[in-house]
Amino acid sequence: MVASARTEPRGSMAMELTIGDPTLMARLERGMDASEERLRALAAEARDPYVAEVAGHLFGRGGKRLRPLLALVGAEFGERCPERRPERRPAAADPSAAGASATGTAATDPSATDAPAAVDTTVDAAALAELVHVASLFHDDVMDQGLTRRGVPSVNARWGNTTAVLAGNWLLSKAAQLAAELGPETIRLQSKVTNRLIMGQIRELVGPSDDDDPLSHYFTVVAGKTAALIAMALQLGAVRTGAPDRVVQALAEYGEHLGIAFQISDDILDVTSTSEVSGKEQGKDLAIGVASLPVLLALADERPEAGELRALLTAATAAEGTGLPKAVALLHRCGALAEARTVLHARLLRARTALNGLPDGPATQVLHALCDFVARRDH
Repeated sequence: MVASARTEPRGSMAMELTIGDPTLMARLERGMDASEERLRALAAEARDPYVAEVAGHLFGRGGKRLRPLLALVGAEFGERCPERRPERRPAAADPSAAGASATGTAATDPSATDAPAAVDTTVDAAALAELVHVASLFHDDVMDQGLTRRGVPSVNARWGNTTAVLAGNWLLSKAAQLAAELGPETIRLQSKVTNRLIMGQIRELVGPSDDDDPLSHYFTVVAGKTAALIAMALQLGAVRTGAPDRVVQALAEYGEHLGIAFQISDDILDVTSTSEVSGKEQGKDLAIGVASLPVLLALADERPEAGELRALLTAATAAEGTGLPKAVALLHRCGALAEARTVLHARLLRARTALNGLPDGPATQVLHALCDFVARRDH
């Protein structure tokens, strides 16, 4: 099984990025706040108060809010982004000019009529990305027997596995409904990514076959469960504001590589971070048998430490947690963590290379800053 993402108990990711455009960062924060309100409103649409409470359990509970952020950043690349339109000039004072404006530029200028709608659909795109993500968290915590999420009891811990699965399904149904309201291209993106997500979860549950390479299986699962969602968020925002196809494709490629890098950093954090940083017990994924990248790399190594680790992970004491400190020490000694960091930085380099296809500007700087953030997460 691949390590499930856990969110550190700090502010939104936008607050941790450093770029030279505070106006854009403030705009992104406002957009994320608006998407949180939209999510709570969507949960409240459930006619049953119990469903509304369970479905909205994680909304507003902190977290990085990476996917809403990416949807809003993606929207910055579209020509219909309200913030990129020139300021509308005031109406002329003389009647003849006013009459001309009634049938001329002002009457046909999209910025004079559709800015609120454009803002609403961009916020909806951000909310849609988070809906699918939170649904996946509900399901992940059932699969991993997770007890906490975003600093509170997980849905399965509080209401049981059956309720958690059904609540996750309800969120996916709301995501599909929202996608239908946003149009055919959004439906295509959302349905394709939901399929990839579910297939990733199934592959994680089943595990690699005897003929599968464990590392290839790992990257296939991560691409479906993590990278696909991150790429979708960027694409949703860009599509909503009419970004060119080449830009949408560059954003998708960037998102795939960033998503894989983000999961690798989570794998490393499971071994290296304290509970105060990661929001969970150190080595928890290791204890429940999650085949994270450092573990897979260690088990493929021929050094004595790898054999010792392999024996330890198959022992009953490891499952009970008594062998965890030794397992963590072995991962450090055999070089698996250093190798995992090398793979992480290679993925980040591929993400940055994808940005070469984007116009230079503040939004692209945000995407570079996200690479910087992932690179330093476990340091």
